Amino acid sequence: MLKAQKLTLAVLIQATLLSPAFASEQSESKGFVEDASASVLLRTGFIDRDKKNALPGEDTRSTVQSVMLNAESGFTQGTVGVAVGVIGDFSFKLGDNKHSGNNMVPRETALNDKGIPTKGIGAPYDQWTRGGGYVKVRASNTTLTYGTQVLDIPVLASNTARMVPEYFTGTLLTSHEIKNLEVIAGEFTKDQMSDQIATDQNHLKRAYVWGTKYKFNDQLTGSYYGLDSKDALKRHYADLNFKQPLSDKSSLTYDLSGYHTKWDKNASVSSAKPDVDPSDRSNNIWAFSTTYSHGPHSVMLAYQQSTGNSGYAYNENADGFQSVYLPNSYLSDFNGRGEKSAQVQYNVDLGAFGVPGLSFTTAYVYGWDINTKTTQNAKESEFFNQLKYTVQSGFAKGVNLRLRESIYRNSYAYSSDYYMKDTNETRIFLDIPIKFF
Repeated sequence: MLKAQKLTLAVLIQATLLSPAFASEQSESKGFVEDASASVLLRTGFIDRDKKNALPGEDTRSTVQSVMLNAESGFTQGTVGVAVGVIGDFSFKLGDNKHSGNNMVPRETALNDKGIPTKGIGAPYDQWTRGGGYVKVRASNTTLTYGTQVLDIPVLASNTARMVPEYFTGTLLTSHEIKNLEVIAGEFTKDQMSDQIATDQNHLKRAYVWGTKYKFNDQLTGSYYGLDSKDALKRHYADLNFKQPLSDKSSLTYDLSGYHTKWDKNASVSSAKPDVDPSDRSNNIWAFSTTYSHGPHSVMLAYQQSTGNSGYAYNENADGFQSVYLPNSYLSDFNGRGEKSAQVQYNVDLGAFGVPGLSFTTAYVYGWDINTKTTQNAKESEFFNQLKYTVQSGFAKGVNLRLRESIYRNSYAYSSDYYMKDTNETRIFLDIPIKFF
């Protein structure tokens, strides 16, 4: 992190810690045992990507069963509280999974006839286990966490859209000393994707994160986050969200968000312009969306635009496989070099029609003016549908079923350059939560 950024962050954190707190989370601690919790999530998942005009073996289909554990003690009482916890998962494949992919199933190292490692694809694991522990220290409304973590930070976000989450190892400070203000700062040294066995298979060197989120009032919130990843990239994110009530049952929500990224010379950027200087690769991507909500219905319109000599190439440099907090992100993220995209989305809560817990979302996104090696006007589109049901009561309360289908198409110039081919994707996820205490 640059010295100026370090100084700014230190001043901000000190000011936050020295300000009078509106309430103290630590003073409300009931104890190490009394506040303890433990639960598991049983997840059955299926992802099928049917690629059109694909070569043999290019289609991918994965079916997996996972058990995810989350156990944490309460904080000890006193001025400074200490807590410990563990997160982890055990998974096994369902079926042979010979054509598995989609970041669902880890694979063994491929070997040639002489037993020497090659660049081929090895056999899928039959079963695998991952996870780690962490310790928390809390004073007033400020918590320091060290160990294995699942991150929800726009510039360094863990992928939680597969069977098991992406894990980062490091330190994160989170402070809420001023009402409606959150300040974070952290340092991480390991990144383990959902389908990886090794705790640092992505070879993260050292990533610093910092940021703040502030709720100005009930209608307006804003946030800013930054990332400095050694020998990889520097990234900034900002978001402004305003909700305008129209009546008791309707509202308009406006959201403006965007990223600025500059990559280091040795970073991987597959979407960079071929003849660009490696030390001068950068991208700006921003989006504006408007959502009209009335009762159980909502309609969103969004416009997104990418500029620079690269696309928004997140996840290539251990920078979080879900670090794309933008509206036009489904199977495709519509983040190509020079790309413009527009979306219309409709969502309905079917609980208002006699089926509590059931919702349906449909969306269409169209992208154009994508720069490739051979053209500057490649196109892509996606038709997205998702049906989601959560049991609301009874012994199965909390059980969740998600059915998702995407129909994705693009120009040959885009798929032949470096992006995926025309694809029909189906996802089915069944989650069964079990709380022990």
